[in-house]
Amino acid sequence: MKKVLLGLGAFCLIAFTSCKEDASTKIDEKNVAEAAVRDASSTKFPVITFDKNEHDFGEIEAKAAVETTFSYTNTGNAPLVITDIKSTCGCTVPKDWSKEPLAAGESGQFTVKYNGSGKNAVSKTITVTANTETGKETVKIKAFVKPDPNAPATTTAQKPAAVNSGSPVTTPAVVKSSTQPGHEGHNHD
Repeated sequence: MKKVLLGLGAFCLIAFTSCKEDASTKIDEKNVAEAAVRDASSTKFPVITFDKNEHDFGEIEAKAAVETTFSYTNTGNAPLVITDIKSTCGCTVPKDWSKEPLAAGESGQFTVKYNGSGKNAVSKTITVTANTETGKETVKIKAFVKPDPNAPATTTAQKPAAVNSGSPVTTPAVVKSSTQPGHEGHNHD
């Protein structure tokens, strides 16, 4: 047993001392230079700068379609690519943006159409998905939607309930409303 342990120890000693080659000699300077260039360029992002971050349509009639244009400029150091623009709800539709890369210093625009749904103060957020450092940028639209003069007058509906002591008892109708952000003034049943 003593001979086996002694032989195993000698083998380990030879194995560890035979790997004297210095690891630093295996580094290729060309690869180091390429990695430095790659790392330096990976910190350069496009920056999207909007002409306005919010557009207020003011008072509008119910169901009146309105639209505005948001202009933007790439103020960063890399080409800007917008992959998608979405709204918080279907009543607001962003359209007409370029899907081609926008070089540093170049400008573009997109249109946002709002169909005038809802009532009173309404605010919608439009999210721009792009290759910026954060990946998502936002702009907003808002309006005050006046009541529709052609809409039937709404009254609190009463429905008969169980008869108690000979007189009908009424209960108020359930009123639905949305609590989701961006859906103020209307709901999606």
